[in-house]
Amino acid sequence: MIHPIPADSWRNLIEQIGLLYQEYRDKSTLQEIETRRQQDAEIQGAADGCPSSEEAPEEDEGEEEEEPASPPERKALPQICLLSNPHSRFNLWQDLPEIQSSGVLDILQPEEIRLQEAMFELITSEASYYKSLNLLVSHFMENERLKKILHPSEAHILFSNVLDVMAVSERFLLELERRMEENIVISDVCDIVYRYAADHFSVYITYVSNQTYQERTYKQLLQEKAAFRELIAQLELDPKCRGLPLSSFLILPFQRITRLKLLVQNILKRVEERSEREGTALDAHKELELVVKACNEGVRKMSRTEQMISIQKKMEFKIKSVPIISHSRWLLKQGELQQMSGPKTSRTLRTKKLFREIYLFLFNDLLVICRQIPGDKYQVFDSAPRGLLRAEELEDQGQTLANVFILRLLENSDDREATYMLKASSQSEMKRWMTSLAPNRRTKFVSFTSRLLDCPQVQCVHPYVAQQPDELTLELADILNILDKTEDGWIFGERLHDQERGWFPSNMTEEILNPKIRSQNLKECFRVHKMDDPQRSQNKDRRKLGSRNRQ
Repeated sequence: MIHPIPADSWRNLIEQIGLLYQEYRDKSTLQEIETRRQQDAEIQGAADGCPSSEEAPEEDEGEEEEEPASPPERKALPQICLLSNPHSRFNLWQDLPEIQSSGVLDILQPEEIRLQEAMFELITSEASYYKSLNLLVSHFMENERLKKILHPSEAHILFSNVLDVMAVSERFLLELERRMEENIVISDVCDIVYRYAADHFSVYITYVSNQTYQERTYKQLLQEKAAFRELIAQLELDPKCRGLPLSSFLILPFQRITRLKLLVQNILKRVEERSEREGTALDAHKELELVVKACNEGVRKMSRTEQMISIQKKMEFKIKSVPIISHSRWLLKQGELQQMSGPKTSRTLRTKKLFREIYLFLFNDLLVICRQIPGDKYQVFDSAPRGLLRAEELEDQGQTLANVFILRLLENSDDREATYMLKASSQSEMKRWMTSLAPNRRTKFVSFTSRLLDCPQVQCVHPYVAQQPDELTLELADILNILDKTEDGWIFGERLHDQERGWFPSNMTEEILNPKIRSQNLKECFRVHKMDDPQRSQNKDRRKLGSRNRQ
């Protein structure tokens, strides 16, 4: 049955969403984590002999295991003040008065209700996002005092093409609203997402690619322009900002395009397999993946170019010079290690000069070995292609040789084999260097087929920002496969939703202990990333061509 929702009723609902997008996203993610914990506790209780394990709920996706009795101590989850604020509107689809009075909740199956909630969250979160974008423009960008303080070029870098982003968000939201007005039981939203991702979301790539310059300009303005610093602090105190800084508004487009992909994934997990809605969800997800990858590549390209220029300026070559700057080269890891000087048999382990400092720059295709010299410079004395590196762990030979590994250069700068015995500051640092230096020979579970096995998994419960190139930035509720780990608290993992890999502190996560839930997470991962069948690819191409022809 068709149950159209009055336009005025829908618009009132959108206007009453009291949460800014930053708050909406945080609250939604925290609720997701808590829901998973509760589901895991029920499943664990069933496995321990309460209800039979066959009766354990299996329909909810992304579930994770609750810790058994006497769990290790956990940090409290981060909280935001609006979680307990009754005035903060955070509606569920099934709580809408129109839904309650229509009787559809008595007709729909639980799976369809969960799908409706997933689609409804995509719509209402877009409304919250548009509300925050509008505040960024009206409260900050269009402030008359701020316009006088900023040079036009500074304002352009700081706010980039946010007006284009907001215009696209407004049109996108209006189409989603019209779909909701057609019927309170939402037919689909992924067809709209697909069309906008394919034809309009390029504005996000432009905005996000400017992020490196945006961040640098923002920091410079805060440091060098007292009037800017004072005005921004004053504007941030306005109650409309809810205590959130300008920087949290500037990063909104990148957060939204990433989150939108996850929201489509949630819909994809709930639609019937081999259905038309699954096809549109897969199409939308793949288009969003292309946009997100282009955004990430835009950011990386800008930051990598500047980084390579800075590194080359610091290098002085004792050997034949190697050109560092290349469009296809980027930094993977850099840092200081201790090199064992000479064969260990020629001197006692108590010799003070047994180890000497060296500094390594590891690029995706090249290793450069240096010694740090005065003036923040590095003297290069050896190098080798990354493909000709071999790393071997040294068996523990006491405290002095703890965290020591052997690095072999099959062909160095002198076209000969060279061997270095290197000591890291910790076990995790040693493993991270070995993983980076020779990843295909060092890392366990690196192949895609490893996901067919019962790979250990964790869920992120504390966000983490990568500090080094080989680390992985984590968002709340991310699920990751554990590929390697160290005894001093670091994990090398692969995030399921985008296959990005890197190191992160283990105390940012909780382990998923239930094998059924791990298996379910992997099954969902396969479903989201499964290859197109030829017929569906042809249909997608026809839809995309038709959409472009209508423009």
